[in-house]
Order: sequence, then structure tokens, then C-alpha cells
Amino acid sequence: MTIIFVPYHLDERLPDHDFPLPEGHAVRTVTEQLPGGDVWSRLGHLYEPVARQVAQCVQGGETPTVVSGDCTVSLGTMAGLQQAGVDAGIVWFDAHGDVQTLETTASGYVGGMPLRILVGYRPELISQRLGLRPLAEDRALLVDARDLDPPEADYLATSAVRRCGVDELDEAMLPPGPLVLHLDLDVIDAAELPDLRFPVRGGPTTAGVVAAARRVRATGRVAAVDLACTWHSGRPDPDGVRARLLAELTV
Repeated sequence: MTIIFVPYHLDERLPDHDFPLPEGHAVRTVTEQLPGGDVWSRLGHLYEPVARQVAQCVQGGETPTVVSGDCTVSLGTMAGLQQAGVDAGIVWFDAHGDVQTLETTASGYVGGMPLRILVGYRPELISQRLGLRPLAEDRALLVDARDLDPPEADYLATSAVRRCGVDELDEAMLPPGPLVLHLDLDVIDAAELPDLRFPVRGGPTTAGVVAAARRVRATGRVAAVDLACTWHSGRPDPDGVRARLLAELTV
């Protein structure tokens, strides 16, 4: 298996040691000298090589795992699959909905929008640059999403995006065809995974999330994996919690 390592939180370069990658895998690191301009231009510049690396891996018969510091890298992952001729749905594990828009967000945080962008929101922001075609809403499964802002809840109440809990996830709930397995690691209860940027308590256990991810992998339909390591930069991991988690999710 190849790990495509993108050590960024949005357009902020992070230290490599923030990501305790397991040994024994080929690693392709994507770093770029980002241009000036707005965040969308900078992310587009970064995600174009991510998409190329994903496409190359898939065309070579591999199932790449993309490891980054946020969820927006999923745009590059999906664009790469499409470049390789793979029409994939997505299974999106997250404590949050990630379906905000520029018009609804109170914080302006771009990392709260990628799933909405994947299903077709304002392609001129970044999707057109990446050649990313919109995903039909009913080919997205949102897993957990226990912390929704009111505009996100309103959108999901009327959209065709499907939802389920971590423990109830089974093969019958998955979108048809090839899949991207996307895991924002803040889906795990914040009591078990310390120092998250956006912690949410009351969530599933680490063991429950790993087991659910393995059920998805066991279908044989996963074309690529995204791991969003959404913890604060520079925080120590003295008990090796992060390292063990990444090892379990990159088998």
C-alpha cells in the first residue's frame, strides 16, 4: 500500500512529526511552494499534485491512503480517482457535517465545507481547477456527524445525502460501486483522542471506528482512503495513541 502524505492543515505546512506514519509502507510526500492569492487558489495548487499521485497509484493497481491534517484534501483524492477513470461514491466519517457554505458559515472555516463541495457546491471555487465532477448526493454516506450547525442540519434534512451511526454501519447502507473511505479522526470521542482541533465528546470509541472502517474495507470496493489527522500541531503523543490509530487504519 502507498501512503500519499500531505502534511498540511488547509494551506498551512505542518511538521512531518505531527503525523506518526506506520513503517513498512511506501510514502509519497506532497509539498508545494504555495502561491499568493486566496485560500482556494492555494489549495488548488496543492491538490493538483495530490490528484496526480492518487491517479498514478490507482492506475498502477494500488489503493492509496492519503494522510493529511484536514478534510479538504478529499477534493484532490476524488479528483485523482476521476482522472483514473474511477467513478466513486464516498463514506464520510466525521464528528461534523462538513456541509457548510460560504453563505452559511459563521466562522468562515473552509475545512467545514468539503463534503458540500464534493456534491456540487460552487464548482468555480476549486472543483473546476481540479477537474472534479460533482458527486450525486445519494452517493454520499455521512457517518456520525453528531455536531451539526443549524444550517447544516437544515441542508441535510432536505438533501439526498444519507446518514448513519458508526455502530450501525453495514454493507447494505453503502453507496453502490467504488468508494472513497474518508475518516476525519475527530469522529472518535474526544475523551479517547486528545488535542483535537474541534473535539466533540459523546462519540464512538476508537475500537468502534476502526471496526466500522474495516467493515467498509472488507467489501473490496474501497478505491482510496483519506485520513484527516485533525489534531493540533506540535502536541506530544506520549502514549502513542495517534501512532497506534494510524497503524490500525493503514493495514
